[in-house]
Amino acid sequence: MENEIREIIQEAARIKERVLQENIDEIKHLVNEFVKTIKGGGKIILFGNGGSAADAQHIACELVGRFKMERKGLPAIALTTNTSVLTSVANDYNFAHIFSRQLEALGNKGDIAVGISTSGKAENVIEGLKKARELGLTTVAFTGEAGDNLKKLSDICLQAPSRETPRIQEVHILVGHIICGLVEKELML
Repeated sequence: MENEIREIIQEAARIKERVLQENIDEIKHLVNEFVKTIKGGGKIILFGNGGSAADAQHIACELVGRFKMERKGLPAIALTTNTSVLTSVANDYNFAHIFSRQLEALGNKGDIAVGISTSGKAENVIEGLKKARELGLTTVAFTGEAGDNLKKLSDICLQAPSRETPRIQEVHILVGHIICGLVEKELML
């Protein structure tokens, strides 16, 4: 068991080292876009399924509440939290439209839509980013190495350098934390 624990931690460290080498430009671009959007009166809209839904909610709560600094709340919303909307849209239309329908109702030009899918194949995340693009939102994808479907639909794509869901999710929340901390810092200057 100890060897397995060591292997998992070492694998996670290797992947994060690759993020350091390969993804700095995307992370800087994301921070700048989040800051520009918030300063311009826009909001950050996040969505995903399962663990990615939890990441969307986590990042939204860090922005609305606080990350490290006392400050006013920042405009962010996770489209995964209103079960009445999710279930009514899934029932009346199709599960593939649970995010696109909400973006149609809540998204405005000047907002950022962040679709999160470790595989890049989640139909509802794809449909959400398509709708966001159609509405003129800045589109962002958080995905894994195989997430080229989302990359094609995004203005900025963070592809975690892994095909393993747990490692991809670890990168996503790490980058989410980096973004929240740097956005907070930039807006407090």
